[in-house]
Amino acid sequence: MTAGTTTSEGMTRRELSVVIGAIAMTLFLSALDQTIVSTALPTMVGELGGLDQYAWVVTSYMLTSTIGMPLFGKISDLIGRKVVLQSAVVIFLAGSVLAGAAQDMPQLIATRGLQGIGGGGIMAMSFVVMGDLVSPRERGKYVGYFTGVFAVSSVVGPLVGGFLVDSLSWRWIFYVNVPLGGIALALTQKYLRMDFARQQRRIDWLGAALMVGAVTSALLVSSWGGQEHEWLSPTIIGLAVAAMVLGGLFIVQERRAPEPLLPLRLFGDAVIRISTALSFVLGVVMMGSMTFLPLFLQVVIGATPTTSGLLLLPMMGGVLVGSMLAGRLTTRWGRYRIFPIVGTGIAITGVITLSRLDVDSSRIHSSLGMVLLGFGIGMTMPTLTLAVQNASPMADMGAATSAVNFFRTLGGSIGVAVFGAVMASRVSDIPSRLLNSPAAIRALPEGQRTPIIDALADGVQAVFVVAIPVIVIAFALAWLLQDRPLRTTLGDAPGPVEAAAEGAAEASLVPTASQP
Repeated sequence: MTAGTTTSEGMTRRELSVVIGAIAMTLFLSALDQTIVSTALPTMVGELGGLDQYAWVVTSYMLTSTIGMPLFGKISDLIGRKVVLQSAVVIFLAGSVLAGAAQDMPQLIATRGLQGIGGGGIMAMSFVVMGDLVSPRERGKYVGYFTGVFAVSSVVGPLVGGFLVDSLSWRWIFYVNVPLGGIALALTQKYLRMDFARQQRRIDWLGAALMVGAVTSALLVSSWGGQEHEWLSPTIIGLAVAAMVLGGLFIVQERRAPEPLLPLRLFGDAVIRISTALSFVLGVVMMGSMTFLPLFLQVVIGATPTTSGLLLLPMMGGVLVGSMLAGRLTTRWGRYRIFPIVGTGIAITGVITLSRLDVDSSRIHSSLGMVLLGFGIGMTMPTLTLAVQNASPMADMGAATSAVNFFRTLGGSIGVAVFGAVMASRVSDIPSRLLNSPAAIRALPEGQRTPIIDALADGVQAVFVVAIPVIVIAFALAWLLQDRPLRTTLGDAPGPVEAAAEGAAEASLVPTASQP
């Protein structure tokens, strides 16, 4: 890429940098809102009431954002990227304002759901727009940046939420999105230029409805199972059956629809099939780790909630460094297969290290495991998005890119449920009111406190023991990923004649492509 025009739309490098920065800002806000409410929830419930609806403030966002990803991705394939990206930002900001003004828990839950729709759209469209603006060869470092932004925002969410609650009001955890999102919206309006020929094709609304029903049922099973309802209760069994039936009907509909929401033909490509499967498995490990490590840090090591958030920084630092390193080396070498192999191999050592945590473990022990796991995931995650975009036709770029994010999020939700069941089996004798309050555990007399801490340490250790075969599966899948040369131009994969010409051009570009 030269210092002059850098995209097919004639954008200069400076304009591209401004647009990428604006999109990264919206991605930061979207990922931040997945976790920012965690430290503010007790304050919210205290003011609005509705303790029985506590979990829905988080669940509503998770549900709608997961569903929004493939919907926005596919719609952008049909009506254009810019308008869909900006629509997602507007929906997210509208949900933020309404959530900040909520007067009771049902209002807060509903507006968080609206936020989630926009947030899921932002999550999908950030990578899709970047894929339209930058060639696959140059795309690696940008995917690395975005992955780093996502990782950092996920872990600083509780810290930012706690600061705003202590300094201003819990309502500002939503209002703070408005000025930042507004700036990003203005910058994309001014600088983002994307040519698009609107296609007169119908959106598969039936497929969308079936997907919404299937995903909602599956996520409710993972959220409620073992928590709100017993795993073998009629509610959980009914939801599980509904998820399977609706999922089957969704597949049937996608096979017959002229313009499917998630084109099944994409999964005929080995790169896309392996990348989405690997994304799902990594989502299981990543979200499971981020959910249960704070419990270990707060209860076993004795860190405060704020300090435990800071103690997660090694993991997020590892993700950030790993993603940026893999991105830059991918741009330099034009190949990507080595990074998921090395990344998942390093992640295995991280999970094994964390599986040896116990009541006598130090912060250095936990930090080392988190760094290794984070670095391995960071090397792998952005590579999967890049591989899928390089393999998919431009007409299906939105659907293919959002599929990677969708399966990662779905895997994360299921991972939290599975690991939660493992944890529950180890702490079943502890009163639930104590498990919800690390401070209450620390305040108990030593004779009562010690058995609880031992049980929780044993539960966290069991979680990571179960995670070992999961991350090994990811390592095995990484070896199956094909290494296809990354194109140096935008558009679909070239034919034989064009490929030969592009190979010669790529050879001449190697010195400049190696520049950061």
